Amino acid sequence: MNNAGHGPTRRLRGLGGLAGVALLAAFWLLWLLGSAPRGTPAPQPTITILVWHWPFTDQPPELPGDTCTRYGITRCHLSANRSLLASADAVVFHHRELQTRRSHLPLAQRPQGQPWVWASMESPSHTHGLSRLRGIFNWVLSYRRDSDIFVPYGRLEPHSGPLPPLPTKSRVAAWVVSNFQERQLRARLYRQLVPHLRVDVFGRANGRPLCTSCLVPTVARYRFYLSFENSQHRDYITEKFWRNALVAGTVPVVLGPPRATYEAFAPADAFVHVDDFGSAQELAAFLTGMNESRYRRFFAWRDRLRVRLFTDWRERFCAICDRYPHLPRNQVYEDLEGWFQA
Repeated sequence: MNNAGHGPTRRLRGLGGLAGVALLAAFWLLWLLGSAPRGTPAPQPTITILVWHWPFTDQPPELPGDTCTRYGITRCHLSANRSLLASADAVVFHHRELQTRRSHLPLAQRPQGQPWVWASMESPSHTHGLSRLRGIFNWVLSYRRDSDIFVPYGRLEPHSGPLPPLPTKSRVAAWVVSNFQERQLRARLYRQLVPHLRVDVFGRANGRPLCTSCLVPTVARYRFYLSFENSQHRDYITEKFWRNALVAGTVPVVLGPPRATYEAFAPADAFVHVDDFGSAQELAAFLTGMNESRYRRFFAWRDRLRVRLFTDWRERFCAICDRYPHLPRNQVYEDLEGWFQA
């Protein structure tokens, strides 16, 4: 009788004991999880960027798995293999091939929600056919500072240690130009300058082309270089400024966006801006009348900065991975032409 009466009680006590053990185990597990080191984040997945058509060529370069690692960007797979369209994290299209219709958008095969990137380093004056691209692209890669993936032609970076000495200057001003058109502002300014300033002109337009490795050492002999952009647009500052002048160790005389834009990229005393002068004659007088002390001040930046050029399309496309986690997922450029022409 007594045993039968105490049976359920014992079973309840046993169950209670088991529940207590389970509860203690749960608390112990939570304590372990809470006290685990948090300094090791979960590994991030590799991002695959598909380049639909390599810029300016039908033969893309070799793209080994460590391509982007060379530029300091990890977990980024760059590929030109179109069979990856269905699985790529983003697809990038270079505009020149779309403009010339050498390449076509695979709209019918586009996976739902896949981000598409429009890429161009050309100015709006030389970019056509954007009206056909409404409501297609999610992100933009360009030299514009307000681009989703901002890739300038160059930039100044801090450096330690002295740069090579400035080359000896034996001539006044140089200009390398391949496409000379009288309607361009740079052509009109050149015509106004030459009666007052000796300018040696190189390039295909003048029948004096320079090989790629010849340009910098040739320009280095000159005190000034005419960094005249072929058109004047927002943030459009090309290799004419970065390589042809700053890398060559000469003073750029710039025609392009306003002075304030150049000052966002380089010290105010690193260049001469044509807008600072009322006429071409006044500009020429400033350049020819400059003494050596004043001229040397244009190179003060070289004590602390160095030029880094961004000329490799592989590096430009790898930059997509660097920005990928921060880019808006639901953005669409409904009027790409309106944005780019602004």
